[in-house]
Amino acid sequence: MSPRRILIVDDDRTFRLSTGELLRQDGHAVETAADAAEAVALLGAGRFDLVLLDMRMPGMDGLTAVEVLRKRGLTTPILMISGFGTIDTAVESLHRGADHFLSKPVDPDLLSAKVTELLERRPAEDRVREGALGSMVGHAPVMREVFEAVRQVAPTPTTVLIQGETGTGKELLARAVHDLSERATGPFVPVNCAGLAEGVLESELFGHVRGAFTGAVADREGLFAAARGGTLFLDEVGDVSLALQQRLLRVLQEREVTPVGSSRPRAVDVRVVAATHRDLPAEIRQGRFREDLYYRLNVFRIEVPPLRARRGDVPLLVEAALARLRQRSPRHTPSAFSPLAMRLLRAHDWPGNVRELFATVESAAVRSGGPRIEAQHLPAAIRDPDGDGGVPGRESRYRAPSEDEERAAIEAALDEAHGSRTRAAELLGMSRTTLWRRMRDFGLGEE
Repeated sequence: MSPRRILIVDDDRTFRLSTGELLRQDGHAVETAADAAEAVALLGAGRFDLVLLDMRMPGMDGLTAVEVLRKRGLTTPILMISGFGTIDTAVESLHRGADHFLSKPVDPDLLSAKVTELLERRPAEDRVREGALGSMVGHAPVMREVFEAVRQVAPTPTTVLIQGETGTGKELLARAVHDLSERATGPFVPVNCAGLAEGVLESELFGHVRGAFTGAVADREGLFAAARGGTLFLDEVGDVSLALQQRLLRVLQEREVTPVGSSRPRAVDVRVVAATHRDLPAEIRQGRFREDLYYRLNVFRIEVPPLRARRGDVPLLVEAALARLRQRSPRHTPSAFSPLAMRLLRAHDWPGNVRELFATVESAAVRSGGPRIEAQHLPAAIRDPDGDGGVPGRESRYRAPSEDEERAAIEAALDEAHGSRTRAAELLGMSRTTLWRRMRDFGLGEE
């Protein structure tokens, strides 16, 4: 792996030289700038993986520089360093958009450890690009299997059935199949089979001729015809009526459609990708889905996992959501989530899957009104899933996925609260007594 590029911004030449040498010994590539204006120019001209920024410098100070850089859309982690460190200045730097704060003189081992930690927070665009297929992102093994399945089937003419819960991104996956196929230059035509009444859906899919029914004042081609040379995506195909399933089966078998009100079939050149959240074999046993149609659709099956089965992808998806928001509103989109807020997101079950996560990120971004989203900006169901609310004196039912996650969440909250147990308990949504007991269990705060 190529060395990570770090920019040191400080008007103290001795600090630049000594810190630069330390980081080079750790295997990093280091550049330096003597003031914020020079740093802004360097960051605009090239990519860095981390910025070490002094708070007090001639001209533009570090706090102003952080705001300028974040408003310009910079997602690179920023470590603020100052010889005049107080709790107030540390908090102010974090509110302005810095990712962490250290006071001078900085212990070399502490600096190396913090640099390593921050370098794991890759810029959204780079991290998303590395684990992406079309508009879908994911590093989890289950998603890598999904992406590989798409790459295998996309170049073929094979019919694809995508199975997955609502909100998992089935349409995005279908678009990826289309975009990687030989039909990519043709149209991608999606239709929500659950969103239309049976008679309307039949006309939409197959078209109709003039006079076929009241209101049919002219011939109209259907979506099968509109998708010629491309891909027709039948979303929620499990909700189609049995009568319409028979017509779909004929299209897949004969590769021709007959418009409503006509007796003349017309050939169609279209690839079909279908999707459903329903268990189709169970629907067959209940007599609600045709077995022969199932086998026509289920030629190549792709299972999209729910978000709770790939919690490790939550940070990557959050970055993708922030990147999307930043395209729409760069000046009003926070640059990152706090460590505690991210841990709460990873602990949530996400019944609405990726769709719910993206909506949550947008809501939290609006609520934050600043450069970073904190735990208190998240919905109550995520902060306190059992409804405890962190009421003093009430036993909390807060649970992290594991003891390691709980310990890490408590450490993050204490760090974010600068050691205040009262504030940390509020952030975690538990009583101060419960926090004290869990800290004792984990050996935290002991001298």
